Formats: sequence, C-alpha cells, structure tokens
Amino acid sequence: MPVFTQPPDPNPKTPRFACPPGSVDTHIHLIGPSDRYAFDPTSYYVSADALPETHIALMATLGLSAAVLVSPGGYGRNTRLLADVLERYPDRYRGVALVPEDIDDAEIDRLNTLGVRGVRFMSGSRGGVLPTISEPVAARVAAHGWHVQFYPHGADIDDFADRLLALPNTIVLDHFASVKAERGPDQPAMRTLKRLLDTGRVWIKLSGPMRCVPGDFPYAAVTPIARALVAHAPERLVWGSDWPHLNMDGRGMPNDGDLVDLIPEWIEAPADRQRILVDNPARLYGFPARG
Repeated sequence: MPVFTQPPDPNPKTPRFACPPGSVDTHIHLIGPSDRYAFDPTSYYVSADALPETHIALMATLGLSAAVLVSPGGYGRNTRLLADVLERYPDRYRGVALVPEDIDDAEIDRLNTLGVRGVRFMSGSRGGVLPTISEPVAARVAAHGWHVQFYPHGADIDDFADRLLALPNTIVLDHFASVKAERGPDQPAMRTLKRLLDTGRVWIKLSGPMRCVPGDFPYAAVTPIARALVAHAPERLVWGSDWPHLNMDGRGMPNDGDLVDLIPEWIEAPADRQRILVDNPARLYGFPARG
C-alpha cells in the first residue's frame, strides 16, 4: 500500500528576509486535484492536493515571482498535470518533466512550447519505475535545448559524474546533489561537485536541505555546504524550496517562511542573492529578466 505523505505546513510565515524582486523558486511539485489526476499505480506514496492556486498564494507570502514545476514521481512518467499547469499559468511556471522512454519529437515540441525546459533522471538507487539516465532521451531533448536534471543519492554523484558529462546537455543537479551534509565541505563528493561546476556545463540547486541531512529544521550542516558552493561558482547556482516537501514522514515539516530565511545564511552577499534568485533562473529556464 502506498504511504499517505504528510502535507506542508498550512500556515507559512512571512519571512524576515526580503527576496529580490523577480525571485524564482526553481524546485516545486504540484499535486491534484485528485479526482482529475490519478497517482501512478506503482507510486510508493500518495498525497493530499497541492494546487497551483495554493502555491501562487504561497509565493506571494514568501516574496517570490515564479517557479519551476518538477513532475512529481507520484505520477510516474505522465506529464498531463505538468502540461495543464504550464498552459494555465504561462507567466508563473516553467517545467521539468519525467518523460517516457519512447517520447517523440512532436511531444517534445509540444511540451517545449508550453514551457518545459528540462528532463529529469535519477540515479539507479532512486529509479525504480522512474527514469534513470537514458542517453537516447537526453540526445533527443538536447536538440530542443533542454537540460538534464539529475537527482543523485548520497555520494553516488562520484559514480555518475563522467557519465553525465558525456551527455550533450547542460546538467542541473537536484538538492545539493544529495551530498551528505554532515560530512562537511571537504568531503570527496564536494570535490566532485566543484570539478563539475568548473566545466561550465553543470548547475546545482540549493534546494531541499532536508534531502541531504537527517533531522529537522534548521539543517545546520547544510550551511557550510551552501557557502562553499556559493564561493566557488555563484554563476551556476539556483535556489528551490522543494514545496510541498513530499515524503517527510517521521520528520518535522519545515515552515516555508523559515526555509526562505535560510537564504541569507547560505548566500551572504546581496549581489550573489540577486544572481542566484533572479538572474540565473532567468538564464537557465527562460523566464523574462526581472528586478
């Protein structure tokens, strides 16, 4: 039986930190309505609705202008919800899709027109029925300008780094590349991340700190990791909340206002905040430049 994952905090705080105008959340998921979009029968979780209208209200509270919708694993490789949201809110959202292996050029063209800008793969340890790296799919979407968003697991970015660099796409790594934050900024996985950043083809999302450290907010071990990445390559970093924080069962649910208030701890210089929150997402996802 799939697990019913706990919902996000319904009472987001207004952050103390004021995001620069035009700030973008580059990693969110949307769910439902459940009577219209059914979970994939192989999904290990189900969730309450997390609707675009709810998320747009959340962005207003947090001081955000737009977001990148990443297809949630609960829908498998079905892109219907993603496409419908992008069609309804073309100025608010861009998309990253979990696509079927046999996706054709006509469907890639359709999704591209709607605002999809990347395809998501996962390492074998996260794959299951979800897409692991597919060189043929990566090549097809590269012809349309899409990047590959890759979700590693633990230190396995070391195992996948060269395979990712062999792809023709720009590479975007989810959630601090899932490094184990408690091992600190000098661990081998961090050296791998810096090597990848130095190629000029790899981006990293400062997102989902709860995905790379155990325990509850404030995820203190993540701060030295974030600062090390900002010091190394702020021109290829973006920020994301990971709302609605799926699969946090057995852990405390963070408040999204508190997550925004981590930004100035991670990104200390105002110029870097402008770059990471506004300018970089505009460049990577094709949002209009704002601010």
